Amino acid sequence: YQAVNERFANAVVAEARTADPVVLVQDYHLALLPRMIRERLPKATIITFWHIPWPNPESFGICPWREELLNGLLGSTILGFHTRFHCSNFLATVDRFLETRIEHENATVHAGGHLTMVESYPISIAWPDPAAQPPLQQERARTRRRLGLDDDHRLVLGVDRLDYTKGIVERMRAFERLLELQPDWRQRVTFVQIAAPSRSSLDEYQRFESEVRAIAARINNRWGAADWEPVRLLVEHHDAEAVHAYYCATDVCLVTSLHDGMNLVAKEFIAARDDDRGVLVLSQFAGASHELHEALVVNPYHIEEVAQALRRALAMPDEEQRERMRSLRHTVREFNVYRWAARMLLDAARLRRRERIAARIE
Repeated sequence: YQAVNERFANAVVAEARTADPVVLVQDYHLALLPRMIRERLPKATIITFWHIPWPNPESFGICPWREELLNGLLGSTILGFHTRFHCSNFLATVDRFLETRIEHENATVHAGGHLTMVESYPISIAWPDPAAQPPLQQERARTRRRLGLDDDHRLVLGVDRLDYTKGIVERMRAFERLLELQPDWRQRVTFVQIAAPSRSSLDEYQRFESEVRAIAARINNRWGAADWEPVRLLVEHHDAEAVHAYYCATDVCLVTSLHDGMNLVAKEFIAARDDDRGVLVLSQFAGASHELHEALVVNPYHIEEVAQALRRALAMPDEEQRERMRSLRHTVREFNVYRWAARMLLDAARLRRRERIAARIE
């Protein structure tokens, strides 16, 4: 880990054309890099964005290299997280394990004569160009024909990496619970789970894939009929166009992450629905739940609650769907990925100006 971070630091220094470049560092793979760059280029403006949740101090304290990782990140000029909750966890962690001065009202950390601003920047997606997308109804009809589903047959969709943090097992159990509680939905709704293989060489991920396949098979054996397979499990990679077609075809999108920095599947689904239809069921533990308030927000560990949210979503009147989806689409359209990047760069520009003014005064 140290050696890889060193290689990135050397590359940044070699490619920097000035003594004070702006450097963007992305995610947990490079936690040591900001400090390494700071030591080589003291005037650099370093923006680090952490894409996964930051845990509370008790959880982070388990890590044997906690001080090294924290000191590495505090080489940043700006340290970004998806939510203010993650920012608060980071500041509390620094307070627990390092000797620093924290100004909570400004969300800044003074460490080693250097100032780091800790701020939330919820990441998003690029809003699609309508002219570049096939008509939604055309995509919906084509995808449903391929799946062998009638127009009035309901479709529930999950799109994830095959990863235990995504709540795939829990949502399958919730779907099965729906079938137990609501016999009238049997043979009228199908759950499609797109599960892109991930880290397949690791034993833990192989075991998880086996568990997911076993649960899907059990549900199908218990509830399936000659002309109906309740769960379609697609353990394969799908390109963006294929996933978009599923977004168009579905009635309910299930995002039940057990722990997620943001989760862009929720926002991609919303962006695809230019018919203002469809319902998003969203985990309270995904960062997206802090923005997408019109989704049906659930505790993914509470199987009964998710099953009831599914029931509500499948029965939701068209007018309520439109009202919720229009509001969700406005949020995602306005707070897109360009605004995410622009906010970080604007904050960096303000800090650079402040530092230059302070240098002249000195």
